Amino acid sequence: MTRFPRWLLLLGLAIPFFNHTEPGTDYSEWNTYGGHADASRYSSLTQITPENVSKLQLAWEYHTGQPGQMQCQPIAINGTLYFTTANINVVAVEGATGKERWRTDLSEYWKGENAWAGTNRGVTYWKEDEDQRIFVSAGPNLFCLDARTGKPVESFGSQGKIDLQEDLDYDQKSFFIVSNTPGIIYKDVIIMGMRLSEGLDAAPGHIRAYDVRTGKRRWIFHTIPKAGEFGYDTWQDKRTLPFIGGVNNWAGMSLDEKRGIVYVPTGSATYDFYGGYRKGKNLFANCIIALDAATGKRIWHYQTVHHDLWDRDLPANPNLVTFQKDGKLVEAVAQITKHGFVFVLDRATGKPIYPIPEKSVPMTSELAGEQTWPTQPMPSWPEPFMRQAFHEKDIIDLSNEHHTEILQRFRTLKNGANTMWEPPSRQGGILFPGFDGGGEWGGAAFDPESQYLYVNANEMPWTVTMVENKPTGNAGQQLYASNCANCHGLDRKGNGSIPAIDQVEAKYKPSDLATLLKTGRGGMPSFNHLSESNRNELVAFLLKKRSEKKEVEAKTLALTPPYLMTGYSRFITKDGYPGIKPPWGTLNAIDLNTGKIAWKVPLGEYAALKAKGIPATGTENYGGPAVTAGGVLFIAATKDEKFRAFDKKTGRLLWETSLPAAGYATPCVYQVNGKQYVVIAAGGNKVGTKPGDSYLAFALP
Repeated sequence: MTRFPRWLLLLGLAIPFFNHTEPGTDYSEWNTYGGHADASRYSSLTQITPENVSKLQLAWEYHTGQPGQMQCQPIAINGTLYFTTANINVVAVEGATGKERWRTDLSEYWKGENAWAGTNRGVTYWKEDEDQRIFVSAGPNLFCLDARTGKPVESFGSQGKIDLQEDLDYDQKSFFIVSNTPGIIYKDVIIMGMRLSEGLDAAPGHIRAYDVRTGKRRWIFHTIPKAGEFGYDTWQDKRTLPFIGGVNNWAGMSLDEKRGIVYVPTGSATYDFYGGYRKGKNLFANCIIALDAATGKRIWHYQTVHHDLWDRDLPANPNLVTFQKDGKLVEAVAQITKHGFVFVLDRATGKPIYPIPEKSVPMTSELAGEQTWPTQPMPSWPEPFMRQAFHEKDIIDLSNEHHTEILQRFRTLKNGANTMWEPPSRQGGILFPGFDGGGEWGGAAFDPESQYLYVNANEMPWTVTMVENKPTGNAGQQLYASNCANCHGLDRKGNGSIPAIDQVEAKYKPSDLATLLKTGRGGMPSFNHLSESNRNELVAFLLKKRSEKKEVEAKTLALTPPYLMTGYSRFITKDGYPGIKPPWGTLNAIDLNTGKIAWKVPLGEYAALKAKGIPATGTENYGGPAVTAGGVLFIAATKDEKFRAFDKKTGRLLWETSLPAAGYATPCVYQVNGKQYVVIAAGGNKVGTKPGDSYLAFALP
């Protein structure tokens, strides 16, 4: 059995002497998702330092009373914190005490049939004179609240809300949509993205801007181009193009206020794993798009994956960074990715700061009709912040039993040097980096003093296996395959973090399950876009009841994929450890001046392995870092339910504390009356961890 070294790689600690922040930005505030419009997740506060951070104490704890996953990063405005609960109540508390100022249950103002609100990552603030507004999305609605009272601003839209299903330049009126990441403000418009279905029933993910006073749409950018628009010719089959969806922004945006440019990262086109209906490069899927924030006109774009077959959505809002290259200051946008690359582009032109060659990748797909793209862009610098291939030598060796178990399965799958770009197949293959990164929605933090970009990474292998989508003679089974199998698997046994549903008849009555499909709950979306007849057929299939109906209503499936993925599946041991050698989660500092990894440390640990004397292995992590001028980087994110502080120069662990539940969120750093606080949401309830309902703020005594 192999023992593991402590992964602490110090490749140079020279810190440049200049500090270049965005003009006009007050970095002592934390007033936007990502901290500021530049998404830096950086605070200029200096009270908490490497020398005193070990003295941090719990200043206050706010219980929402609604246990469940909270991905929310609070914002801090003039001593008040604004955040959301697991059920998307919006809360304002005193930043110094956690005392509630107001709380709004959005369900009181939203009486629609689709009551599913989904996870939420925060709120957006706008102010003009005495008019202060909070914008928050729940389900398909964008709400506008008075920041002082929490009551809807009735002059906005219809009684304080607008329906994001409308004004999409799309002919369908009922479809799955939720905007789980806050929009971004430019002057008097709020620019919105959205989360959509992963299947062929998905709507197009067009970007829209709304007047913050009235809710009227100001502009729209078609992420799936229409005839005559730039990018239309990157889709070969014009017959199927009207039925292709996705290409949406679910990860958030960043804004160069001086230039008036909003930077929009997009996801893949649907269906994610089979592209026979969408041959071509597929613009503007998997792109960083620079738009004129006032008009929505495209300024430039850069595509990070061509013809995506691996669900390589751009997972986080890009960081606006300034650093030195060849003795000159460079203003750039840095985009982290799920597959471990950082794309660094000129903010004004989109041209790469470091070379990004197109390299050949496997082209042969065994799936009929598929036509892969022959090359993919792979940045020469910065260095990748994670491993990007999974060979036999990399198989877990915690014990002989672990190694043997994984080796047997590994040899039945496509693996090795091409785990990043191997086209999906019926044989099945390892996908590494995996579906959840690499980088994820917590995003990266940028320190303008050192010009270090800090990003946490997952190093979890997954598997991708395709099967033919043969007619089953059962409408419910066909609906399940098209709408549910990606998550729960074709065998309905889930994947560890997603529950098995092969025995739901023991838990639900038909009426209760029908209601659940209509409303959604927790991480499960509503299927209200399906007709009542089709939902009833799906209920019958899930409850293993006989149905005479053989075909799905035609309007439900405009296109039917000839192949389906069997389900999102982590490649793990029987006792839940990733099938690859550690580290399984890391925290990385990338020196943008050189492109090199300055330091790398494992992030998180397993108590059972620690008890055996095995050094920290890292764990899966969801949520991001916050870095301060005081020299400290804060991050939670890990399965071990810890909140940690690191020395931003060296990666040395300075402080940690146990949370009541895992903090799958990004911290917020702020001050009240000269006292510095750092707050984290602790909702847990992901990757097998228990739920919680707390926001916890820490400060020096």
